[in-house]
Parts: sequence; C-alpha cells; structure tokens
Amino acid sequence: MKPAARIQATIELLERIEDSRVPMDTTVGDYMRGRRYIGSKDRANIAERVYTIMRGAARLGWWLEKIKLTDTPRHRVMAASVLIEQADEKRIADLFDGTEYAPQPIDEEEHECIKGLLNKNLIHSDMPETVRVECPPDCEKKLREAFGKNFAIEMEAMIEAAPLDLRVNTWSAKREEVQKSLAKDGVETSETPYSPWGLRCTEKAFLSKTKALTKGRIQIQDEGSQLISYICDVKPGMQVLDFCAGAGGKTLALAAAMERKGRLVAMDNNEKRLAKGKMRFKKSGLADIIEVRALSEERHRKWLRRQKGTFDVVLTDVPCSGSGTWRRNPDMRWRTYGPPVEELVKVQAEILEKAAPAVKPGGKLVYATCSLFKEENEQQIEAFLAGHSDFEVTPVDEAYGSPYMRLTPHRHGTDGFFAAVLQRKEQ
Repeated sequence: MKPAARIQATIELLERIEDSRVPMDTTVGDYMRGRRYIGSKDRANIAERVYTIMRGAARLGWWLEKIKLTDTPRHRVMAASVLIEQADEKRIADLFDGTEYAPQPIDEEEHECIKGLLNKNLIHSDMPETVRVECPPDCEKKLREAFGKNFAIEMEAMIEAAPLDLRVNTWSAKREEVQKSLAKDGVETSETPYSPWGLRCTEKAFLSKTKALTKGRIQIQDEGSQLISYICDVKPGMQVLDFCAGAGGKTLALAAAMERKGRLVAMDNNEKRLAKGKMRFKKSGLADIIEVRALSEERHRKWLRRQKGTFDVVLTDVPCSGSGTWRRNPDMRWRTYGPPVEELVKVQAEILEKAAPAVKPGGKLVYATCSLFKEENEQQIEAFLAGHSDFEVTPVDEAYGSPYMRLTPHRHGTDGFFAAVLQRKEQ
C-alpha cells in the first residue's frame, strides 16, 4: 500500500471505532479480516498508527480545539501526522492528495489550521494535567485517590504500549529451556523481574510458528496476571477452585504449579469461554486435573452449594472495570463496553459471597481485579471482612505492595492489578 492508502485506512478504522459498540481490538481485527489484500507490514503500520492516535486522544483533542479545527477522525490523523510523526506541509499534502485509495485533498481551512501545528509537539505547557496524562474526567477523582501524590507519573506510565509477556508452562519445560527455544526461533526474551514463570519479549515478536507455542509450552500473559496465580501459592495435591476462570489463563498457571497433582475446578458463567479453555488445557498437557463446570447450568450451581469447606484455595478473579489494562486497551479510557462500576461492585460482592463458603478452615480466598479503583479493590475487601469475621488478611510480599498486591505500570512494569489473600481462620 502507498502511504496515503494507509492513512485512508487509518481514518476508516477510527470512524468505525467511534461508532462501534465493541472494544477497539475487535473492531481492528474485523476490519483487517475483511481486507485480506492488505499485507502484513501494512496491517502492522495501520494498527500501530490507530493505537498511537487513541493513546493521544485527549492531547490531540486539546490541540484541535486550540487551532479551531473540528474534532473528527480525519483531523485527528492530520494532527497526529504533524505532532507525533513531525510531518511538514508537503508531507501532509502528499498524504491527503485525493488520488485512488487516498484521503480527499486537504482544503484551505484545514491547511490554515494545520499550519498552527507545525514544529509543535504533542505535549504543550498550557495543557491541563489531566489532558497531559490522558486521564478521563470522570475517573480523575478515583485515580487521584488511588495514586495520591504520584498521580501524574503513574498516569504517564499508563500511556505507553505494554510489553509482550509470556508465561512458561513449568509442567512441560523449564524457563531457561523455553527461552533458548524461542531464541532459536528468532524471539529474544528476558526473564520477568517478579514472576518466576515469565519471559518478556525484548521487541516485536511473531510467536505463531515457534515451537514453544505450538507445543503448549508458553501462554501470552502479562506478568501481573501471572502474579495473581503465583500468590495463590498452590501446591501439588491441593483442592483448588478457579471461580471466574474465563478462557483459563490463570487456571493453566495454577495447574502447572500443582504439577498436575490434585484437583482443580474451573468455573465461569460464560460457557463458550470455558470451552476455549478446554482446548488450551489439553494442548498444555494439564487437562487431567482440571474439571470444568459452567455456572450457567443449574446442576453446577447446586454442586457449588454443596462444596462448603472443601477447597484449599479459591481464586476469584472478578469482572471489573479493566482500568488497569488501559495500556493495552486505550479506548477503554473513554468508553465503557460493559456494566458501570457501580453495578460491577455489586457483582464482585456477590461473587465473594458465593465463593467464600467453599474455602476450608485454614484455606485461602484470593480476590483479584485488573482495576485501579479503590471501590473495586480495598473498599470491596473491607466490606467483605466487615461481614465475615472468620476471614483475615494474609499480607503479600512487600515487593508487590502490602498488605494487598497493587501493581502498576510505573512501579512494576505490569498492567494495573489488585489482589488480596484472605485466610479462613481455623475453627
């Protein structure tokens, strides 16, 4: 594709994202699947530009208002070309020349406005702090409460793209063996600083044809997500319940840590997601100890009610706002695709109430979110403990935060995660 055609595709994608009711990554994927003629390098270029523009949404919007140019996908692309890619007048004219597959030519009004951006940078000293750090206005109070004096530096760390982390299936291979195997296939990695199971790709990586992936020896999983399973501290022979298992990412981590000995039950409301998990369990060689039960079926809900005091560890990785994943999902700063936080808080409390009875005396209930908001995290745990005197907090390693695990991109290089380990008192 010519550069101008890539620009046109970027504009089209941003228009679709603006009108879409599904997350941005789904919209981008659907767009690309419907255009098989777009080559891999072109796809990567277009997607990267779209994500870059979304990561600068507040700052680009501020500039467009300043130069009095209507805020549209077309104008955002123009502004990004100048402020981020440092394009000059000639380059802008070339990219918007009206030829086949290119955007319509830049008009006189656009030309005069865009001139006001030349030799400028994306960040301007007059920008309000919330604009500079891409903070949604309706989240400012919550995020200042969560980060305190570190608000700006924590928010800035959430703008950049997240690294690609891998979790090694320690049941089938050692981390150093997998690292060497990936290197042979052209994928360079470093060991993650906190998770003993993790590898971090040092640059863009194409994993689909690597032996490590095809043999089920790795899973793509952020280091912070790995640490949620790690602090569960499961052992071989335990009885473990993954209550909100989804597609099984943490289930697999738990099963590997159990060395395929014991019993691991994966539950979720979404039967289709659990079905995807079954395929992953088999590929990883861990399916033997994993029992799948969909909460959408009444027989499984009845089964759960009979499991009082049964499990050594119950993990509840609950549905949440996802605010900790904004590096990966920049559109979620500005749009909500699921229930509002107020409804999620109620769902989270209900999940804790349903899961807690299954923990045996001396066992652990682990609560986790990928949220930054205290109402989904510390406040949720405080409310639960107020009504359950038979549980107490077990502090996590101070490197993760104490007494609860609170990970952030700035402090840990991970996505934003929260987790609390609650132990049921011995009777």
